[in-house]
Amino acid sequence: MFMCVGVAFAWGASSYNIGNGARMGPGYFPLVLGVLLSVLGGVITFKALVVETVDGEKIGSIAWRPLFFIIAANLVFGASIGGLPSIGMRPLGLIFGIFALTFIASNAGDEFNLKEVTILAFILAVISYAAFILLLKLQFPVWPAFLTA
Repeated sequence: MFMCVGVAFAWGASSYNIGNGARMGPGYFPLVLGVLLSVLGGVITFKALVVETVDGEKIGSIAWRPLFFIIAANLVFGASIGGLPSIGMRPLGLIFGIFALTFIASNAGDEFNLKEVTILAFILAVISYAAFILLLKLQFPVWPAFLTA
């Protein structure tokens, strides 16, 4: 991931004026950042491939369940906040999105406690409302449109 993002930044920066160390152009910082990120990704990949585990066992299989539920939770949250105009789905709002995100993502683990997940979702919704709507004054739907009309 680091290598891909680093190469993308370096490639994107190549269309800008790079300049030099004394007179940096707008593409200098993204280019250097992209190169450093790619090198970091290369080092991490190398270490991951050559390091041996203590007991010598191979890495286990991919955990498909957590992977599915975490990705699904993020997709549902994005659709809840922005809606899906291509299929006619209107935005459902921040509060619904946070509750959906929390309930879906909590299925990624081995245990599911409805009471704990509900309390967590409520706390996250209150903090998110305070941070994004009250303090930062961001303009996006908090509730579904049919509740505010």
